Parts: sequence; structure tokens; C-alpha cells
Amino acid sequence: MLKQIGMKFRVIPSHAAEVFSAHQSPGENAQRIALEKAADVAAHVRKGIVIGADTIVVLDQHVLGKPKSKDDAKRMLRLLSGREHSVFTGFALKDAETGKHTAGVEETKVRFRKLTEKEISDYVNSGSLMDKAGSYGIQDDFGAVFVERINGCFYNVVGFPLARFYSTLQRFSDEGEQFQEKGK
Repeated sequence: MLKQIGMKFRVIPSHAAEVFSAHQSPGENAQRIALEKAADVAAHVRKGIVIGADTIVVLDQHVLGKPKSKDDAKRMLRLLSGREHSVFTGFALKDAETGKHTAGVEETKVRFRKLTEKEISDYVNSGSLMDKAGSYGIQDDFGAVFVERINGCFYNVVGFPLARFYSTLQRFSDEGEQFQEKGK
């Protein structure tokens, strides 16, 4: 998605723990974890803007994380079937050289259509969902047809609120152009 808006970047995995705090809302947790990830990577690079992100899926005040097993994935998909849930994605920007940082969060409401047991089983057996919060990816083959409608940012459900991030980046940087490839 960053390529889509003309950004040059390299991926450096964060080793920050993704610890959910019961004392914070899902949105606050997503934003804090994103900032912790950005700070972890920024501590290991000399210069540049580090981006961190974290996505949390919530149904009826319960967080649905990444599935621990195929049975756990099936359980989550059954819970989501025919219902609406929220997807929160926190993002953070941290200047590795100056320590300057900012963070934001986006919430999108997603409604699933009623799923059959066969659809759930086939999707889980495809294996494409095991690293995704809530056990689905809207951009995946079957995941795309599970979603009846969304209210909010589509890219947020994919995993990164692109429009909100871009606006935040422009405000964060005195010279937002420096982060874009020339000619795009």
C-alpha cells in the first residue's frame, strides 16, 4: 500500500511485544502498540521515518486476535458470521534521528453475511488467514465474499488506513515530498 502512494521504504520487523492492556480501549491499544513497534525499529536505525502499525478486531467488546489453531479460526469466523464488528488499526510515525513522533488510529465497521460451515471450513483449510486478526483478510479470495458491507476505510480493514496515514505524514513532515519517489 505504501508503494501505491509512491513511497520508498524498506521493511524492518519489530520485536516489540504486542501486549493488550485491559485499561485501554481497543483503539488506544492499537495506537500504543503501533508506536511501540515504531520506537523499537527506530532504536536500531540512524535516520529516517519509521512507520509502525497494529490491527485489532473487536466483536461485542471482545478482541479477536490472530488464531492459535484452525479450530480457533473456525470459532472466530462462526462468531463473526452474520454480525458486525470493528477493525481498529493504529499507526505511528517516528523520526529515528530526532525522536519526534505522532500516532493515529482508524476504526472501520465491518458486517459479515451469514457463513455456511462449508465456507468456514474451506477458508480455514486454505491457510491464508492464520496470520490475520479476526481470522480473515478482506483482500483474500474467500475473505472478500464474506463481507456484506463496510462503514469506513476499506484500506483499514486490509491492514493500514492509507488516507489517514497520508494526511498524518503530510502534517508530520515539513517536506512531505521528500518521502515520495520522483515522477509519481
